[in-house]
Amino acid sequence: MPRPTARVLTLLELLQSGGTRTVAELADRLGVQGRTVRRYVDRLIELDVPVESVRGRYGGYRLAPGYRLPPLMLGDDEALAVLLGLLTARRTALTPTQRTANETATAKIRRVLPRPTARRLDALLETLAHTDQPDTPGAPATPDTPDGAVLLTVADAVRHHRPLAIRYTDRDGRPSERTLHPHGIVAHGGRWYVTGTDTRIDEARTFRLDRVTDARVLPGTFDEPAGPDPAQRVLTGFATADYRHRVSLRIHATPEHVRTHLPAAVAELAEHEPATGQDQDQAAERWLRVELRAQRLDWLPPLLAALDRPFTIDRPDELRELVTALAHRLASGARNADT
Repeated sequence: MPRPTARVLTLLELLQSGGTRTVAELADRLGVQGRTVRRYVDRLIELDVPVESVRGRYGGYRLAPGYRLPPLMLGDDEALAVLLGLLTARRTALTPTQRTANETATAKIRRVLPRPTARRLDALLETLAHTDQPDTPGAPATPDTPDGAVLLTVADAVRHHRPLAIRYTDRDGRPSERTLHPHGIVAHGGRWYVTGTDTRIDEARTFRLDRVTDARVLPGTFDEPAGPDPAQRVLTGFATADYRHRVSLRIHATPEHVRTHLPAAVAELAEHEPATGQDQDQAAERWLRVELRAQRLDWLPPLLAALDRPFTIDRPDELRELVTALAHRLASGARNADT
């Protein structure tokens, strides 16, 4: 693309970002003189782009309000970042209209990507799974998006069953290098994960992709493993992770009621005693055994109160103390309200 034409398109991109841009600012961004900026503006006007001149101390150029912008010019990395945001947004509570707009925008960006990037994106779309459980305790307030190049490399390895070398930093800041047979990419609770077999120890492992600093596909292939799908592997891994506290509860409720507060990524659920007669009905309340592991216990007492069902704490003692303290605070508040 001739350099002047490229600068005209860059000028359009700057104006599309909104607001009024001074001639001095535009000249500095484009690396030209003020009179050249004015010539580029004239070129845009010739192309029926409604550029307005704003007079005054803070004057300059802007696009006419309400103008329907032409397609944005995005680099490969920018387009991938936008697509990752759209993919993440698909799992939120979109209205039918918003969902259609999301899919349309995704398709439009997908069509204009260079073929190699588009093929790698297709690999991601084919391998990505979701757990549909965004409200797991400890989930980030905003999604943690991994590096785009790392994500696409991992997706290629998953799609073609190729071994993968990764550099990983764990939650304590310790770096390591792993060789992984990746089974799938999973989006869960605002984060992205890769699950697979760590060949050094021959065990299933799950890694946060935003902690992977480098990924490289290795020669060879491996067979796809039998057993749970990648999303279920991630959920099981969370429920059995080696956290500081091991919690054991008995709750008298239906499994559905417990799962609304303690999803599979948080806790394992089983019958406390074999179900007989009416208790075999999934809608019937009965005593359930709930096992979970947690780094902190402070979020559990309010959750148990919100369950509004009989429960017994088998372990740990620290949780009993926290629940008792919460009960005292609630009772004290109720007494003060009556006086």
